[in-house]
Amino acid sequence: SIDEHYLDITGIDRFFGAYQWTQELMQSVTRHTGLPVSFALSVNKTVAKIGTGESKPAGKREIASNGVRPFLNPLSIKKIPMLGDATFQMLSRIGVRQIHTLAEMPVEVLQQMIGKNGIDLWKKANGIDFSQVEPYTERKSVSAEHTFDQDTIDLNMLHALISGMVEKLAYQLRCEQWLVSTVVVKIRYANFNTETKQAKIAYTSADNILTKTVRELFNRLYSRRMRIRLIGIRFTGLVRGNLQINLFEDTQEMAALYQAMDRIKNRFGYDKVGRAAGFNFNAKENR
Repeated sequence: SIDEHYLDITGIDRFFGAYQWTQELMQSVTRHTGLPVSFALSVNKTVAKIGTGESKPAGKREIASNGVRPFLNPLSIKKIPMLGDATFQMLSRIGVRQIHTLAEMPVEVLQQMIGKNGIDLWKKANGIDFSQVEPYTERKSVSAEHTFDQDTIDLNMLHALISGMVEKLAYQLRCEQWLVSTVVVKIRYANFNTETKQAKIAYTSADNILTKTVRELFNRLYSRRMRIRLIGIRFTGLVRGNLQINLFEDTQEMAALYQAMDRIKNRFGYDKVGRAAGFNFNAKENR
């Protein structure tokens, strides 16, 4: 499918009729785009998602509360959202292949076999799901703050802290495929006065560019030579995209280094590799 989403239309029956309204919405989408639409109305997200899958490519259905178990029971456990191949194979080996069999298992047995996810799996097999429909909002920024146990004026430690914070945030940007155009640095002094500075940059998620910008902002900002209580970094002005080489400043080797470090972090954990400047900070943060 191109996309899928949930709509919470609780209460619409008092005004219009949930099934009629959703059917007209489906017809409107198809009329304006030419795309087929499937939907299922039910008591919660799990049943609605399974029902929609069973209605594709262009079907519609309504599953009332008293029809949830009759609808789910004959289906394969593969239909349950978030039930992966490994769990399916494990359950299949003990003869659990249909949802009704899974629903009738003692929940304690599933918990022993799968852990805490066993309880969620048992609930879904029984058509139980209390999760709410959460409106989607696009991320506007990524940020980090560090409050010191003791107020400090140690510039070497502050620069190491900045390097570690930037490296962690830049890695998050690349994992989520964001590029940043605005850098903000915040410091809070021992007397609780708070000051910020920001700078616009070309879209990037590269550690070296972001670290340089953050350090320049910090050096311009930290002019009172008072002890610092808190330091914060925020990257905003986000757009979707992947790290690209700057023809005048970066090299192919630098891009390859980022990719290699990210692969190591993805496989072994964030704190297993990092720049020397911020490595001590990262190790402490992930201890």
